[in-house]
Amino acid sequence: MPNVVEVQAENQAATSVNSMDKEDRFDEKDPNLVKAEEDTDYDEGTIADPFAPYDDLPEERHWVVTFRAMLVGCICGALVNASNIYLGLKTGWTFGASLFGAIIGFAVLKPLAKALPENFPLLGGSFGPRENNIVQTAATAAGGLGSVMVSGIPALYQLKLLSTPKEDFGRLISLTIVGAYFGFAFATPLRKFFIIYVARELNLIFPTPSACALTIRSMHAAATGEAIAKLKMKALSISFIFALLLRVISQYAIGILWDWHIFTWIFIWGKYNNNAIALENWGWFIEWTPAFIGSGMLVGLNVALSFFGGSVLAWGIIGPALVHHNIAFGVQPYADDPKWSKVTSFYSLSPKWANKDTPSPRYWLLWPGVLAMIIISFTELFLQYKVFFIMFKAMGRGAAKGFNAMTSKTGGPTLNVTDQKEEDVIKDSAADHELVKIWMWGPVLILSIIACCIVLGVQYDMPVGMSLLSVFLAFFFAILAVQCAGVTDVTPLTAASKASQLVLGGATKGEHWMTEHAQRLNLIGGSLASIGAGQASDLVGDFRVGYLLRTSPFQQWVAQGLGTIVACVLAPAMFMLFSKAYPCIIDVEAETCPFSAPSVGAWRAVAVAVTDPTFPVPKTSGYFAIAFGIFGGIMVVIRHYAYTGKWEKYKAYHPNVMCIALAFVLNATVYGTAMVIGAVPAYFWAKRNPQSFEIYGFAIAGGLIAGEGIGGVINAVFQIAGIAGPDPYGTNVACPADAC
Repeated sequence: MPNVVEVQAENQAATSVNSMDKEDRFDEKDPNLVKAEEDTDYDEGTIADPFAPYDDLPEERHWVVTFRAMLVGCICGALVNASNIYLGLKTGWTFGASLFGAIIGFAVLKPLAKALPENFPLLGGSFGPRENNIVQTAATAAGGLGSVMVSGIPALYQLKLLSTPKEDFGRLISLTIVGAYFGFAFATPLRKFFIIYVARELNLIFPTPSACALTIRSMHAAATGEAIAKLKMKALSISFIFALLLRVISQYAIGILWDWHIFTWIFIWGKYNNNAIALENWGWFIEWTPAFIGSGMLVGLNVALSFFGGSVLAWGIIGPALVHHNIAFGVQPYADDPKWSKVTSFYSLSPKWANKDTPSPRYWLLWPGVLAMIIISFTELFLQYKVFFIMFKAMGRGAAKGFNAMTSKTGGPTLNVTDQKEEDVIKDSAADHELVKIWMWGPVLILSIIACCIVLGVQYDMPVGMSLLSVFLAFFFAILAVQCAGVTDVTPLTAASKASQLVLGGATKGEHWMTEHAQRLNLIGGSLASIGAGQASDLVGDFRVGYLLRTSPFQQWVAQGLGTIVACVLAPAMFMLFSKAYPCIIDVEAETCPFSAPSVGAWRAVAVAVTDPTFPVPKTSGYFAIAFGIFGGIMVVIRHYAYTGKWEKYKAYHPNVMCIALAFVLNATVYGTAMVIGAVPAYFWAKRNPQSFEIYGFAIAGGLIAGEGIGGVINAVFQIAGIAGPDPYGTNVACPADAC
């Protein structure tokens, strides 16, 4: 499932931060009033070249991987990790920890550094931008791996291919360890290649990491930078606490504080005799979800309206048309209740309704959404063909130089090397002794590959050949993911994971294994590829932040390795917590569940399709999926090539077809509505007072997102403890059929 919110939100944050290059001064009497500073502390030349590291940073201690930096960074990452399990299971979307860790790290450690003496054990000493970079690096590493716990792993349990998360906890941790450290080791040489060798040739700006580096730089620039950071932290804290409290308290009165079932109210006021319940049946109500109101503030009107439009198309037009023509079917859970007999569910994925003969609308619409996302992702990749040519040319140039270096000592033959253009050469900001040598990362990479084969073979009965194929797919898609993230800020894990499943599906078909065994290998292999590619992409982005801030790559590498330990344990633990609190997450036959888990459905659907000899897709759904996928691909091509010259100004209005396709998979209209609720006010706020929005916008949105996620974790704990609402505590008033 694409990390759409993270991508778009951080792009918006990058745009906002880049407009704050010049330092602003705050009036001491009223720090909320900003006066433009005519004289800046920054030399304009230092920010003109996006590939040049900053040279105006203050001096600080040599070793910045401190106990306090790792502690705060890992806590920030842990908060984001736990939040992502909740949000990912609800919507399939996750959020990045990079900017969150940078802002929180500064807000916590800068005052601490001032309050404590220089020689205070573990916590004392000055706090500079490079140590702030270590906090952010640790947060990114600790906040990773959540995506696989809301996609491939739950799909294994829904297909009954594993026992229970509690019994399999050790197996899950071993899988995350080998996958994460393969990605960690593989990301190390990619730093030199993508950030130094080909960055300028391929225009690898890395928008989010660059925004994060600029944010850290601006916060440490002067007193005004610290004042901005304090305002950001205050806004983030207030919105975080508000969202957390709302998520926890609202469970005791969901129909009043969280969900507004307006059409149910009209149905009740009409004494159960009108047809307003028909709109309720298709999920048209308002949910006051802070996370997606916050994401709407960040992604802008285009993404928010595209996603909302996809919901209208899927669940307001196509779905009702399918039911009207008896192509798809719903179930009436309260058929014996005269008041609520008209309540109908169209979202079932139980075996009775997840087949090609009597499909539910959700099952029918799942296939067009999944295929369109795959085609859209690969179309985006194919349109970068010139970039790939340059990339492989650079790889060949590097290999030839390495060969010549070896043969020159023995007097052997040499290869002709096409020199890189002088204007494309980037000098590494790190000294030789600060680099991570091959003898450091090489053994980790080899051992992680061997460990992958052992873990997958012993614990999941996967042959060595299949394990190596999964490792190769992770290697291949990591390169694509880093390249795409560097240019567009989009990490194509959707394409990577689904393509991995398709390749592994073809491999298992050739072996004629039993269906269950083939599905298990498909999902485990795809999960390993997704973990490795995602981890490598995230960590290369961290290296870009460190390059701009002149942080030692070796120290970043150490922080990444330590932070990854937290993610490897925490992500499976959070998944186990939620699956225990809400067993419906791993039960595909559950008719109702507070977690729609759209990513899980997509992974499960692909695994079933590539291993089922009868191909369980309804013909009408298959035909529409092909047409819809082609339409999505054409729309991507139009966006790339049609908006030139006088038409270029209209590119911002081109619909985001990935979000439209995602709405087909996510069986909930409330998230598109919530994003619009956040995007519209934010649009006018940014238009009327851009400076205020730059300071507070991301901070408020980030607090809303993280606050709801942590509130969801607290709710899961309450559910296990037996004190959750609305049953036995609280009320279901104002909910359809008296059940929310």
